[in-house]
Amino acid sequence: MKDIKLHGKTFEPYITKEQIEAAIRKLSHEIENYAKDETIVFVVVLKGSFIFSADLAKHYQKNATFEFYRLKSYEGTQSSGEVKVLVDIDDQLIEGKKVVVLEDIVDTGNTLIKIIEELGRKNPADLKIASLFFKPTAYTKNRPIDFVGMEIPNEFIVGYGLDYDELGRNLPIIYKLKEEKKEKMIDFILFGPPGAGKGTQAKILKDKLGLTYIATGDLFRHHIKNQTPLGKKAKAYIDKGDFVPDEITIDMIKEIISDPNVKGIIFDGFPRTVRQAESLDKLMAEKGLIIDALIALNVPEERLIKRLLNRGATGERSDDNEETIKHRLDLYHQKTEPVKDYYKKQNKFYEVNGVGDIEEVNQRLLDVINSIQLREEV
Repeated sequence: MKDIKLHGKTFEPYITKEQIEAAIRKLSHEIENYAKDETIVFVVVLKGSFIFSADLAKHYQKNATFEFYRLKSYEGTQSSGEVKVLVDIDDQLIEGKKVVVLEDIVDTGNTLIKIIEELGRKNPADLKIASLFFKPTAYTKNRPIDFVGMEIPNEFIVGYGLDYDELGRNLPIIYKLKEEKKEKMIDFILFGPPGAGKGTQAKILKDKLGLTYIATGDLFRHHIKNQTPLGKKAKAYIDKGDFVPDEITIDMIKEIISDPNVKGIIFDGFPRTVRQAESLDKLMAEKGLIIDALIALNVPEERLIKRLLNRGATGERSDDNEETIKHRLDLYHQKTEPVKDYYKKQNKFYEVNGVGDIEEVNQRLLDVINSIQLREEV
């Protein structure tokens, strides 16, 4: 399949007919199991879901009725944030019924929350959401999606009912927006032992440079909170007190680095082992990317211990005490410090003095990042 042009923008083939068909069969089976012997009221969200709902109806083997609901939230390739109801449904068609809303795609969740609010006022017996496509990294709401056909990165897509300013709905497959090459910052790891100030500095650099910040703790919390398939897998390990397997963490990272809007990445807290570093390099290579640098914050150990004890005394981290600090530093020296040698062998290791006030250390980091960036551009 070739690229296509819509309103002067280029879109490239992304999801095939076969992949769409498999996602719809999966959804149909899951909704049938939910319905049991009851008649489902399918609420079709227009215009995007009209093709999806028609194909779902062909596969669905139980009794169902179909109602149509129309909202508007997109202007061009961006969600406007404001959701308006254009076509409503009579209350008596919903009241006391099992209702499944058929969405073509859920990204930010603004439209979804409006649907839940409006239909909830009609007193359904139960209300579920089924979406053919779901963008977990774009989703900003707490309400989990009940039935998901396929999770995708935060790409703007058209085809199979989805449009770009009303064009492209009739395309039989899914296309994604082909982004023009943008200015690319470096992708780097901010490294150091507990108490070195990685988290503080990474967040400042993220805001100053417009980078994407990847911290594994934040990733786990996001996926668990939104009950994504990866979140459910991670939670099962965390609940047992086990480490989350590298494969799950890598899959979470993969979703983020696949986003074409990401112009540079700071990794904080990953990789923690040489094995993780090897997995990260492999993942980056699959996406045509590389880790440009590992930048280590160098802080004497006596200062680290003092910082961590002070943090524990203020109540910021209740687990910062002499025993746990020694254990975490021992783990760092045994398992994490060898990651420095892994990147030294690739000539990607840089070290920054981490002693000083926050802005002073931040400027040192910026100087190193700028020097690496200039070297990459030559």
